[in-house]
Amino acid sequence: MTLEVSTPALLFPAISLLFLSFTNRFLHLSALIRQLHKDWLEKKDDLLRAQIDNLRRRLTLIRAMQLFGAFSLTLCVVAMVAVIGGMQALAVPSFTVALLLMGCSLVCLCYEVWISGGALRILLNSVEERKE
Repeated sequence: MTLEVSTPALLFPAISLLFLSFTNRFLHLSALIRQLHKDWLEKKDDLLRAQIDNLRRRLTLIRAMQLFGAFSLTLCVVAMVAVIGGMQALAVPSFTVALLLMGCSLVCLCYEVWISGGALRILLNSVEERKE
């Protein structure tokens, strides 16, 4: 398989958009955690604690998404430099691993989106318990 320099370059716009999305998610969750922590210090409510635990898992996933994306971008650069340098034996595996890491990042994103409803479920369950 021969790799051209434009092939790894195709991932650059996707990675940039994903990083923007990941950073926005991280900033939003950070603000939410700060507010929930402040509320928890005042009330020591188990409901708030459950929400904070859910957000902790989500932050861990977002950090993993960012790391996988950063390594993917780095390997895309390595692949492009290898193509320019005529080192196809390095370019192809670098790009392959970059694609796999981007896939890992997207799998983490899917899981994070799945558990993001967890905090809402906690609140909804609380409402149901109080109705009974």
